Amino acid sequence: MHRNLVDAPPLAMDEDSIEAGRLGALERFDVLDTPREEAFDRITRLIRNIFDLPIAVVSMIDGHRQWYKAYEGLENREVGRNETFCKYTLQELTPLVVPDAQQDQRFAQNPHVTGNPHIRFYAGVPLRTGDGHAIGTVCAIGYEPRQFNARETAILCDLSQLAMDTLELRQLAAVDALTGTLSRRAFKEQAAHAMGLARRHKHDLACITLDLDHFKTVNDRYGHAAGDKVLAAMAKACRQHLRGSDLFGRLGGEEFALLLPHTDRKGMTEVAEKLRGAIGKAEIRHGASKIPVTASFGMAALDARTQDIDQLLAMPALRSTKPRQPAATDASPFVRPMTWPRGRAGGC
Repeated sequence: MHRNLVDAPPLAMDEDSIEAGRLGALERFDVLDTPREEAFDRITRLIRNIFDLPIAVVSMIDGHRQWYKAYEGLENREVGRNETFCKYTLQELTPLVVPDAQQDQRFAQNPHVTGNPHIRFYAGVPLRTGDGHAIGTVCAIGYEPRQFNARETAILCDLSQLAMDTLELRQLAAVDALTGTLSRRAFKEQAAHAMGLARRHKHDLACITLDLDHFKTVNDRYGHAAGDKVLAAMAKACRQHLRGSDLFGRLGGEEFALLLPHTDRKGMTEVAEKLRGAIGKAEIRHGASKIPVTASFGMAALDARTQDIDQLLAMPALRSTKPRQPAATDASPFVRPMTWPRGRAGGC
């Protein structure tokens, strides 16, 4: 995962494309407004101790603010993007060192220089994803002017890479290796965050569950490798009809769930119908044979009675009614057309 941040060149793209890609990368990590974590707090403690500076930050920067995942020596957990030194670090995509902010025309009139906390020294390194997007920064900040040599810059780059590696490893652990969907734990964590946003901003939120029909028969007849192929193909077919903001997780076995922000009951039904069609059309072959796949769905829309994601997933409307598992002697276990379960749409 190690990348040389000192020598990394800027991407050859226009500014709007860079920003759109950067914000999309930040959204993938789903780190904004999450609680403090020891792995990142440890990095800010190291920065303060290694460089003997009063302020250390691991930050994420969205379209309008710089938000601190970990911070030492500051009172507020976020500042406006226009006020932060780190906007220049994002633009350059390389380490930025400001020995004396009062002598730098970019920062001399910055409110954090002319007023509290009276910053004089700044060193920042971008947090760069594997595909080159800068989603935030790691910073060392002081109240007095100072120099920052190449060795110290390299150390700060290593600490920035440590923070980025931690984010990427956490993201990998949150993904189901077979299907590329969120793991059960990650889905529930991110769904809880999405539900909180929906309540706070009073927007619609819909949930769909789907269960592959006759999946045990697929495994019994074609083998578990073929079953894995069915799961992966189903997930791929569904993702083509989902937005970047939609959550798609594997709850276990052949059971999956989707959370759709800003989606009402009508939209929820339309999405489910698209997924039904995509699964039915998926070309999944085992040798010369095509493995037909169907699924049963459950749907529900968020309302004031839902307290958490576990309660949401337990709603009767989300318990899909699966067809009878065919006996081994059944001639054609897959001819059943895909149908909606009972409880087509309900409140949560």
